[in-house]
Amino acid sequence: MSAMSAAEPYILALANQKGGVGKTTTAVNLAGELASRGQQVLLVDCDPQGNATTSLGVSKRDLRCSTYEVIAGIVGLDRAIRSTGRAGLDLLPANEHLAGAMVELVTAERREWRLADALSQVIGYDWVLLDCPPSLGLLTLNALCAARGVIVPLQCEYLALEGLAQLKGTIDRVRDHLNPRLTIVGVVMTMFDGRTNLAQQVVEEVRRYFPQRIFNTLIPRSVRISEAPSYGRTIAEYDPSSRGARAYAALADEVLRRVDRQAVVQ
Repeated sequence: MSAMSAAEPYILALANQKGGVGKTTTAVNLAGELASRGQQVLLVDCDPQGNATTSLGVSKRDLRCSTYEVIAGIVGLDRAIRSTGRAGLDLLPANEHLAGAMVELVTAERREWRLADALSQVIGYDWVLLDCPPSLGLLTLNALCAARGVIVPLQCEYLALEGLAQLKGTIDRVRDHLNPRLTIVGVVMTMFDGRTNLAQQVVEEVRRYFPQRIFNTLIPRSVRISEAPSYGRTIAEYDPSSRGARAYAALADEVLRRVDRQAVVQ
């Protein structure tokens, strides 16, 4: 482990209320890269669509226990976690049943803290990565209350900038009223096409908005990255020599350095 203790993993949420920004792709590939560096990683699928689950080759139809049963208090975390078949990488899977939690949580006690309470049982992991749904509803709120850090994947398109201020406002409110430990680890620019002026302009705009938070690594727009989930593989497994694989490897290095510095400061 780096600066994290064996008793408390670093819980990192990947959140953006806008869909199609590469959030799940980033969660899955970052989890795989951290595991490949000898870290013990738990990836938690917090999205009823279950895309992180299928991206790692796990069938949603065959799930006996999932994130829903854990949040609902039906089963303990240890019964729902399953191996991905990869060294150092486990999964708390999700399927469409999790959509029911969004309704049930409205009237539940400690509704913002259900996931945090469940994850308090976690032992033996360096990292817990939370793949949030594309909304700012109760599932994402649960993830933000459980997390110490947030990574915001942001597509290199103009409209993606519109929701950034709203998301930052939500994160600030969660930190002020619910989870004072929460911090923005960084913004990662995804689907970057260096041939277009627009992509360059969006990156520069985010640098002005988050000068200390934007990651140097730019995740390229890549057919290979898009293909990998259909084979149940990370991009490093599917095409290890590709630009996408190199980019996610570089992002993992940046995350390790950045969180290590934060842990020392905190």
